[in-house]
Amino acid sequence: MATRAQLAERAEAVERLHKILAPGDTVHTILRHVSRSGLMRHVSVIKVGSDGPNDISWLVGRVLGEKRAEDGGVKISGVGEDIGHHLVYCLSSALWPQGFECAGERCDSNDPTNGDRDHGPHRHQDGGYALRQKWM
Repeated sequence: MATRAQLAERAEAVERLHKILAPGDTVHTILRHVSRSGLMRHVSVIKVGSDGPNDISWLVGRVLGEKRAEDGGVKISGVGEDIGHHLVYCLSSALWPQGFECAGERCDSNDPTNGDRDHGPHRHQDGGYALRQKWM
């Protein structure tokens, strides 16, 4: 169970990330480390903007309740999946839990490629597809 302080820190991180990220943005991930067993990975999360790359790993870790590794990445456990996609999907779901508004034909979100074939303006129900992910 999260403490009041942790909930406040999470809320502040969500607010800060809403200022940095918008539906349709691409978030880059960097694999920093894989444990010998393959069950733990450290992944950095980068948002590239007009001012260059911005490491948002610390904020992402706060939002998702994950620890930060010494190498700066977010510690993520799991095996047998694209951990970068998983991390960004979870982040996106946390930022837009009620979904997000679609821009219609100009929609840059990841949802139209994942089953939502409505190309008119509407509300995407799954906030997890608001962001796109690319490996660096």
